[in-house]
Amino acid sequence: MAPVADSPEILPITPKTAKSSPGVDYFDAATTTPEMVIDSLVRNGGCFVKNLLSTQEVDTIVSDIRPYIDADVAWTGDFFPKETRRVCSLAEKSPTFIHRVLANPLYLEVCDKMLSSEIESWTGDVYEKSISPPQVNATIAFSIGPGARAQGLHRDSIAHHNRHPAITAAEYKMGRDSAIDIFVAGKKATKANGTTRFIPGSHLEHYLEKPDESRAIYAEMDPGDAFIMLASCYHGGSANTTENEERLMLAGFMTKGYLRQEENMYLGVSQEAVKQYPRHIQDILGYGLSAPFLGWVDLKHPRKVLYPDEDLDDDMY
Repeated sequence: MAPVADSPEILPITPKTAKSSPGVDYFDAATTTPEMVIDSLVRNGGCFVKNLLSTQEVDTIVSDIRPYIDADVAWTGDFFPKETRRVCSLAEKSPTFIHRVLANPLYLEVCDKMLSSEIESWTGDVYEKSISPPQVNATIAFSIGPGARAQGLHRDSIAHHNRHPAITAAEYKMGRDSAIDIFVAGKKATKANGTTRFIPGSHLEHYLEKPDESRAIYAEMDPGDAFIMLASCYHGGSANTTENEERLMLAGFMTKGYLRQEENMYLGVSQEAVKQYPRHIQDILGYGLSAPFLGWVDLKHPRKVLYPDEDLDDDMY
């Protein structure tokens, strides 16, 4: 563990940071829209989407990752309990997870609207407009065994060094968040077996507001249900107090295209695996360009690494 910095002064609760117990919305995948999910995320920080995956799709993903779970060893650090088993680089290991969770059209459209960035610039006398679409931040499956302690509540957005002031939902602007998470239950997820807990509304608070466990709710889900959450929300895995139940969670994370990915896709996923996916998935895995200029190889579009003969615009705006 790195040395721990001196504890900051605990911030007083101000009118902007005091919350009136925001609700958490439940939607059904067959009827919800990206706009409904975005509105809910702005107000509450997280929402549920039931029936995102079919039973067969869940079973396929679990079958894909089970050998890797069984082969993993106990975590030796403090961030996860030692009963945790993890599977990363899921683009290499479960195409069904990539197609149906990470590249789920509902999730991707929410990420596109909330994480995309646009900038205008001049190059000499030429006016340019460039768009940086979202990219994958990480992909992880978590298996939490009986006896696991609760994970400390934390914000995933600390990876991007975000220092946000407190605001109200009415003041929220697109671009404030640097990442959006999606958690899909691989098995029934309950408070008892350690499902994710999170603090609604914590995305609106000052970045150093200390998490209050009494405000946390538990993301209990049936297999195939999803929980979508802004990365600035306080959350963490809960204690698995059961004797024989595994908490199995399938997680995808998207971030802004111009930020460094939390999981290094270029080393974790082979080019052979990347080539099996359609272009829009290759782009979000990191083989697209964050315009202008970010991601080139030999001053060429990164897709040239996969397909050397493909004709692409070398100006990269």
